[in-house]
Amino acid sequence: MSQDGPVWPTLPRGERRDKRTRERERAAAAPGDRRERSARHDRSDHGERRGPPPQRTAAAQEVDEAARPRDPRRDELRIFGYNACMAAFAARPQDLRKAYLSASRMGALRELMAYCVQNRLGYRVVEDDDLARLAGSQHHEGVVLDFRRPPELTLAALLAQLDPARPACLLWLDGVGNPHNFGALLRSAAHFGVDAVLLPKESPLALSGAACRVAEGGAEAVPLVRLGDAGASITALRAAGFALAATLPAGSQSLFEAPLPARCVFVMGAEREGMQAGLVDRCDLRLTIPGSGRVESLNIASAVAVILGTWALRRGDA
Repeated sequence: MSQDGPVWPTLPRGERRDKRTRERERAAAAPGDRRERSARHDRSDHGERRGPPPQRTAAAQEVDEAARPRDPRRDELRIFGYNACMAAFAARPQDLRKAYLSASRMGALRELMAYCVQNRLGYRVVEDDDLARLAGSQHHEGVVLDFRRPPELTLAALLAQLDPARPACLLWLDGVGNPHNFGALLRSAAHFGVDAVLLPKESPLALSGAACRVAEGGAEAVPLVRLGDAGASITALRAAGFALAATLPAGSQSLFEAPLPARCVFVMGAEREGMQAGLVDRCDLRLTIPGSGRVESLNIASAVAVILGTWALRRGDA
């Protein structure tokens, strides 16, 4: 080292660097290093850059929104299953709000699609997985429809509609809650021409997509009546010429031997809990479906089919 100061004999003239220069160069290079390290973290195990996640289409986002859990109290009913949907569309097309269908069903649903176009209603052709999400079931059969929920009748409105001179049959469901059983008994009720299904005011039971699918169109053929006070309802039914028949697992008169009134309300209870004792006491008849004794009783949907078939046979309708 000479007295004139430090020199860098290995560098050409013009490339001499002091300490401050080297620090500035390192600082300038640092952001690039950080970007490179970040890029390495963004690479997959195969060395490919991941990039941002793909954006969902507007149709897919709409399905996401429509598939969110639904408030059962809302005025809209989502129906799925081909026969259930076609029955609802045939009975009340004016209540249709939205349609989702698979490409495989487009031929069978031409009339529905034309109605949607004519009335400016939205319909979407979506994948089966999307239909399953919308329906909450794999049993959508290629179509999901949103309808306005049909209104429940009052007992007074129902009785005003019935011809007092003809036979009539009603079902009173006390404690029944399973939607599949509900759908199955609606199917039987429609088959045998039941005039209405009566629901206690405190019952949470209401039409659902699952019940409609199992009913195979029966939900559109049998009106639902929401009762008020039980005592007042029984009084009104008796005044209209109806007798009430409680159906019990055992210890009562045989359904096949008992005289069945021409205007009858069959009162059905839940399978395990049965019906309220106070309601049984108010009934005019107590009936049992006799069997082999190998099982305690029939499933409620099967029991309804037997009871209604027996009643229709006595009326000469079966």
